Amino acid sequence: MLLTISTTHQPATDLGYLLHKNPARLQSVDIAYGQAHVFYPEATAERCTAALLLDIDPIGLVRNHRGPAGEGFALEQYVNDRPYAASSFLSTALAKTFNTALNGTCKDRPELPAVLLPLEATVAALPAASPEQLYRLFAPLGYEISLEAHPLDPTVPDWGPSRYHTLRLRHPALRLQDLLSHLYVLIPVLDRGDKHYWITQEEAEKLLRRGGAWLPQHPDREFITRRYLRFAEFVNPMLERLLAADAEASDDEPLIAAAEGSETEWAASSQQPVTPSQNLHDLRLDRVAEEIRRLGAQRVLDLGCGEGKLLRRLLKLPQVEHVLGMDVSWRELERARQRLHVAEMPPRQRERLTLTQGSLLYHDPRLAGYDAAAVVEVIEHLDESRLAAFEQVVFARARPGAVLVTTPNADYNQRYETLSAGEFRHSDHRFEWTREQFAAWAAGVAERHGYRVRIEPLGPEYAEVGAPSQLAVFEV
Repeated sequence: MLLTISTTHQPATDLGYLLHKNPARLQSVDIAYGQAHVFYPEATAERCTAALLLDIDPIGLVRNHRGPAGEGFALEQYVNDRPYAASSFLSTALAKTFNTALNGTCKDRPELPAVLLPLEATVAALPAASPEQLYRLFAPLGYEISLEAHPLDPTVPDWGPSRYHTLRLRHPALRLQDLLSHLYVLIPVLDRGDKHYWITQEEAEKLLRRGGAWLPQHPDREFITRRYLRFAEFVNPMLERLLAADAEASDDEPLIAAAEGSETEWAASSQQPVTPSQNLHDLRLDRVAEEIRRLGAQRVLDLGCGEGKLLRRLLKLPQVEHVLGMDVSWRELERARQRLHVAEMPPRQRERLTLTQGSLLYHDPRLAGYDAAAVVEVIEHLDESRLAAFEQVVFARARPGAVLVTTPNADYNQRYETLSAGEFRHSDHRFEWTREQFAAWAAGVAERHGYRVRIEPLGPEYAEVGAPSQLAVFEV
């Protein structure tokens, strides 16, 4: 049972810090049903690969009552696929071996868990009813997917393929914590038989803890939840909690398509349309937080902070000494206080955060003296005639060292099947700019106020329409 994780992030050996496992030596962890070994087949500055090899003791499984029941076939307890097929065994070994990375912490390099990395993962001998099932589970999370089907018996081709596949996942920019949480939840979903441990309410809470950030938006969340919990009596309450979380995020647009490689392979193997739905708003926030980390900003403004999703990310960056979140809506600020658990924060953490009500159309001296300002999906909610006032407030008066502005790309709207020509993505949008319009506005602002600017796409790109969203980074 083998899982490998690779990155070409520079230096690639940062993977060792994230996994809390030294690339220079083999490390083994005892588990109830065998041993888990971690080693690095390659560890250079250009590319690093960590391998988790799970060595299952089939006799120990039977002795500890963790193997199949047999159902009248006693030999099945000893002759089965449990020692080599990726299953809940691998998921629990992953949690025990890479617990630090799965929790998003890194003692030696505390800034690393928030970094978006180019990641590849390979899972050997993963059982699945069909290749389509694997695409259904992983493609909506933005992965480029490739599969290698294994024959039932290589010496007897007429027997055809088995249900085992080698799964390879590739993502251009993802936190390692997210990759591990995806694998932790989805691998047990593919188990054909019973899990090797009892399904209790604690397992339901683990599902919510490990999948709460992405599972509510997954198009197959119900299938995943029912299979993960093996149809236990608390499946329906857990689904209700996931649906409630999804309703709270209903204003976030889903990505229309994953990476083009995923779309191509899905189309080749299925007649169903491609509808991956990685949350676009989360992608924006992750990219903005990563850029603020790169800039080294210590004092940061979140203008139009809403319920505090970006604030949560910024407070996880050790370099950030203070964040001011401002929103015109008092109700949104109250939601931010509740979601961030401000009342329960330690005093030192609470001192790092200020939440205040205000408008981006009027000069506010509290906004001066900051290293960076994030304005995420805000300007399209202002009347175009008021953008000059916004420009004066942020760029002329507050004048932070860097300003990050994101806004929808109107060119991309034609890919939304539910939008009519000329219709905006949200009822409160006052305008939506094409790539050309946004670039022209950004260039004018930069020239008038002594900034330099670069623009980059956010989300999967298509030659004719670009990406669903766009980011402008202004720097003094």
